[in-house]
Amino acid sequence: MAHGIDPRAGRETVRRLLPIWLQERRHAVSAKTYTSDTALLRLVPTSLAVLQVGAVTDREVSRALIALVRSGLAESSVKRFRDSLSAFFAWTVRERMIARNPVTPTRVPKARAPRVEMYPFSEADLERLYLRATARNQRLADLVLIDAWTGLRWSELRAIRVRNFVEVPLPMLVIDRAEPEGVNVKTTKSDRSRRVPVADRVLPLVRACAAGRGPDERLFVTESGARLHASAFKRTLDWATVAEGRRIHDLRHTAACLWLARGVDVVTVQAWMGHASVATTNLYLHHLGTSADKAGLDRLNRPGHTGGTQRADEPESHDGES
Repeated sequence: MAHGIDPRAGRETVRRLLPIWLQERRHAVSAKTYTSDTALLRLVPTSLAVLQVGAVTDREVSRALIALVRSGLAESSVKRFRDSLSAFFAWTVRERMIARNPVTPTRVPKARAPRVEMYPFSEADLERLYLRATARNQRLADLVLIDAWTGLRWSELRAIRVRNFVEVPLPMLVIDRAEPEGVNVKTTKSDRSRRVPVADRVLPLVRACAAGRGPDERLFVTESGARLHASAFKRTLDWATVAEGRRIHDLRHTAACLWLARGVDVVTVQAWMGHASVATTNLYLHHLGTSADKAGLDRLNRPGHTGGTQRADEPESHDGES
């Protein structure tokens, strides 16, 4: 009470206060954040939901996080759960129901499930994919190839405007917005714009997409001019069949691998991809192999002596002889 906390308010249960918080939250955050927040209603375990907010400690929160990880929920989803739960308890602190946020000291435990590995297309595989996709829909096939050479995220591919395609002094795409499905246009994932070069392989395709369209119109749309939707895109191309197990996001991985394989330095690829850290870009080097790996393989494949460590020009030695 000395700190302005009303002990009676802290006796309200988590279950009862969550809907009240969500009602206030609806118009204070983006639609995507609000959707993540509403997941608390089904993800908060009963053992935590029935507790009074004043009785919740970091121990109960940690147990809830561990239970979600063990249930098989993706680590990224558990992190979003923790962020939403922290926002809820921060609200109870502001409302003078409790003195401290019990989520702050907790951490999301590491998931034991293996991470989803990148599965980029080789250039030959990409060209075969393009031919298969062309048989189903020419415009969408062109977008597959463009995405695999520019490394745009799907949300960026949907949002880019015609004016973001420039050809002076170099053909480039200026990436300054993203449009995830079901969410309004927003800034890119890194909150920064970036410039991505348009290689000769796809430059005519990008020009064709821009032809006859106003500067503020979407650059990449369907043949009918409709906005891109992943479900319709995959259904039209029969993606599960033509992509041979890859995801749409693997087209972005493909671009990074194509650039690195052609000798573009890692720092430049980092800028083109919009990675916050070069460590993320280095993951592609691990996938491709470093120059040291390639040099070592060249030595292994070089014709030469294979019967042991002795050099071919040395005389054969026998036991007891020097």
